[in-house]
Amino acid sequence: MKERTQLDKTLKPHWVWAIALGSAIGWGSFVLPADWMAKPGPIGAAIGFGIGGLLMILIAVSYGFLIRHFPVSGGEFAYAYLGFGRTNAYICGWFLALGYMSIVALNASAMALLFKFTIPQVAMKGQMYSIAGWDVYITEVLIATAALCVFAWLNIRGASFSGRLQFIFCVVLMLGVAALAFGMFTHSASSFSHLQPVFNPEIPALSAILTIVAIAPFAYVGFDNVPQSAEEFDFPAKKAFSLIVWALIFATLIYITNILFTAVAMPWQELVAKQSIWGTGDVISGAFGSVGLSVLAIAICMGIFTGLNGFYVSASRLLFAMSRAKIIPEVFGKLHPTYRTPYAGILFTMVICLAAPWFGRQVLLWIVDMASIGVAVAYFYTCFAAYKFFRWSGNNDTVMEGAVSPARKFCSLLGLIASLVFVGLLAVPGSPAFMGVPSWIALLIWLVIGAVFYGVRGKAFRQIPKEELDYYILGEHSHLASGFHQQVPADTDEKAAP
Repeated sequence: MKERTQLDKTLKPHWVWAIALGSAIGWGSFVLPADWMAKPGPIGAAIGFGIGGLLMILIAVSYGFLIRHFPVSGGEFAYAYLGFGRTNAYICGWFLALGYMSIVALNASAMALLFKFTIPQVAMKGQMYSIAGWDVYITEVLIATAALCVFAWLNIRGASFSGRLQFIFCVVLMLGVAALAFGMFTHSASSFSHLQPVFNPEIPALSAILTIVAIAPFAYVGFDNVPQSAEEFDFPAKKAFSLIVWALIFATLIYITNILFTAVAMPWQELVAKQSIWGTGDVISGAFGSVGLSVLAIAICMGIFTGLNGFYVSASRLLFAMSRAKIIPEVFGKLHPTYRTPYAGILFTMVICLAAPWFGRQVLLWIVDMASIGVAVAYFYTCFAAYKFFRWSGNNDTVMEGAVSPARKFCSLLGLIASLVFVGLLAVPGSPAFMGVPSWIALLIWLVIGAVFYGVRGKAFRQIPKEELDYYILGEHSHLASGFHQQVPADTDEKAAP
């Protein structure tokens, strides 16, 4: 059995909180409020995000418990392994890898989009071609490329370095939101009467709200970056749940605040009818001119920076954990000789994402829509694994601390159901959030690639003895895996493994 490479414990609690919050609040919270309120109305959109936030907290109950007992890199990859075995762990990890890398690429392209909105004379030079109706400029490709390279370098420099930066970015982001909200709510032209009618009278309220709830896995994705970095905590892992909950509460408040301060500027139906590419930017610019637009641009930059930083962390740690489990090449499990970071995973994520700006933003959005299913699948695996472990009743002496908890088991059940609902809203024909054909094509391509890759490496992966694989994935916590599997039936692929 080879020695297991271990990441250094350098992340402080407020940095981890910032990783969760900053990853969940991206450019979209400042760019898309007018689009979000189009179907449900401003109050309907706010309710949708509130429901989505509550569902995420239910899901976070399962995450908090599993992080507490298994604080290892890999997060959902490790939990899927615990609950369902190695093949399911690979499926979960494959989906997550695509989701994380897609969001890194999306944030980089958002940086170029911000330049298009604020200084188009700079960003819209050197038009090369159009893809799916989106004009691709060499300047926006260069802007996105620069963002990807800079944040790859920052992450290679060390987890403590990137964690400290993440916290600073989050503080500036929240100050920006507070300043914008205060300015718009107190502006002489703003009025809460502009929120009327609170729901879109042309669409059933429940159906409209569900279109917002359906995007919750993507809107709040980022809190699950916490388990990816759990191996690097320099504090007790039991604190992770409260950090996740507070991050989700702040994220929900920011989403709702951004929607409401956009909607009070003018009658919301009039704002939607304008079909502006940036409704929030228009109302801020109209109310406060270039000064307000600058504050908004700074807040967006912080959202983009925290997304780039947080998902570089998650993507590289997931690849690191999968490499340590011998399912992907060993190079991803190597650490930088100076900074002790999984630099191969960071560089690989950067290289893959460098191709994205050349395909135009519309193509990237198709991939991200499809990746939302992958995130929901990861939530499902985590909640189901926790549900299998929690007990309605029993003796705590025979199981891990906290496992006998009817309330937690019920929460994990609700989280499991919510995850399936998220998948259904995206995948069931006729659903208000059903994915388009391009997204399904992208999903099929990714599944075929994953199946081929597993066909090549799967045999060797399945032949690793279970005790050895427990050690590679769970490290010093591998002894708890046997206790886990004594309480739940062994999964089929573990029975088949030699």
